[in-house]
Amino acid sequence: MNYIKYIILGIIQGITEPLPISSSGHIFLFKNLFNTEMFNTFNFEIISNFASFLAILFIFRKDIIALIKDFFGFIFKAKDRSKYKDGFMYVMKMIVSTIPVGITGLLLNDYLESHFTNLHILGFAFLFTALMLYIIRNIKGEKTSKDITFKDAIIIGLFEAITIIPGISRSGTVLVACLLCKLKREDALKYTFMLYFPVSMGTMMLKVPTILDTTQELILPYLSGFIAALIVTYFAYSWLSSMVKKGKLWHFSIYCLVLALFIFIWFR
Repeated sequence: MNYIKYIILGIIQGITEPLPISSSGHIFLFKNLFNTEMFNTFNFEIISNFASFLAILFIFRKDIIALIKDFFGFIFKAKDRSKYKDGFMYVMKMIVSTIPVGITGLLLNDYLESHFTNLHILGFAFLFTALMLYIIRNIKGEKTSKDITFKDAIIIGLFEAITIIPGISRSGTVLVACLLCKLKREDALKYTFMLYFPVSMGTMMLKVPTILDTTQELILPYLSGFIAALIVTYFAYSWLSSMVKKGKLWHFSIYCLVLALFIFIWFR
């Protein structure tokens, strides 16, 4: 029975991590709907997040390798700096965008995790995500990745800082910020998931010690959920990419609105 529960949680994680509908919000809702206190979900959330991380890392592996080469090439190959400048500046803007959420997470993450027990707050978080996704439904930017300014990076970073509140989608919020900064849809999607890596790595590093407490009987159930999250994340991202290119992000707005209404009615 444990296998089924963890596979279901892995599938939920895999679907909701890349999509702009909040993975943390869905896991929290699932635990309240189905009384998952009977088994350890906290450690599993870390493991399933790592599975999603690996899937998205595989998707963007070429971009990441290119950015690493450009970053260190700019630093250590002074004669060819013009060749590596675009990639180096892209990484620097990523760092600037990551600072707000890093500071906010360090200051408030533990507090939010320990005090986030009100499902109505989750409902309002889904409403907030729905509203943002609807607002940018017709926006078509003209900027490419090379045109991102440090002002854009700061604005996007401030938007991302909001996403430490459980239920507010990180990918959705950052996508909205990128589109409001007039990035083209594909470039907005890429920058959104480039920012996913430092935030996700930082979160996992802080929480990894708790995984050591995992009991031996949970190893195989965790592994089954890990594999489910890994596979589903890959295909969910492909779906998101298609929706972004077609300008159909507002479809997720409808989903978040319906989910918020469900929470308000079911848990009234």
